[in-house]
Amino acid sequence: IRLLGIAEQPNFPPRYNVAPTQPIPIVRLAEGKRSFALMRWGLLPAWVKDPKNFPLLINARGESALEKPAFRNAVRRRRCLIPTDGFYEWKTGDARGPRQPYFVRARRNAAGEASPLAFAGLWETWTGPNGEELDTVAIVTTAANRTLAALHDRMPVFVAPDAFDMWLDCANVEAEAAAALIRPADESLLEAYRVSTAVNRVANDSEALVAPAPDEGF
Repeated sequence: IRLLGIAEQPNFPPRYNVAPTQPIPIVRLAEGKRSFALMRWGLLPAWVKDPKNFPLLINARGESALEKPAFRNAVRRRRCLIPTDGFYEWKTGDARGPRQPYFVRARRNAAGEASPLAFAGLWETWTGPNGEELDTVAIVTTAANRTLAALHDRMPVFVAPDAFDMWLDCANVEAEAAAALIRPADESLLEAYRVSTAVNRVANDSEALVAPAPDEGF
């Protein structure tokens, strides 16, 4: 609430292992004010006729979002923030064993504290043939910075608090200007450490999943 400047008390429990198609919290502008909402993770463009035959768009490649039919309307009119404490990434290891998961979070200060983070997001409302509506969202991604390049070549786009208004205000900030925020995170923002492979099972969802695993580090 403090970070994002919303009036609502979010009715959403802590989640530690969110999967695509599940609801995730977002913040968007509604009547000029920042507003909390829950949306399905996996964007459906408004023009899709049959969701069953459309791929699940959990990420939007930031470099091409302005041109891609699936995202170009959303990046102009429906940008949002997705609050988070961190995310998982997997490092490919021995082909005979499971991939090693890492938790990526804001770098802690000397007191072991850090503020929550905000992904850049794009949302759409899909309307079905019977008038049913489904709010959906995708996370904007970009090239990985040096901190994460050892794990993956892509990373989510993080929006700094002083740029929240620029990203959210679709009425007054053109998409081309907002796109300047689509860049790798500063090297000082994030840290990553190994976690248990229990996160590989979507049914597992507890705080234990973000605890450091033995032999921490890349």
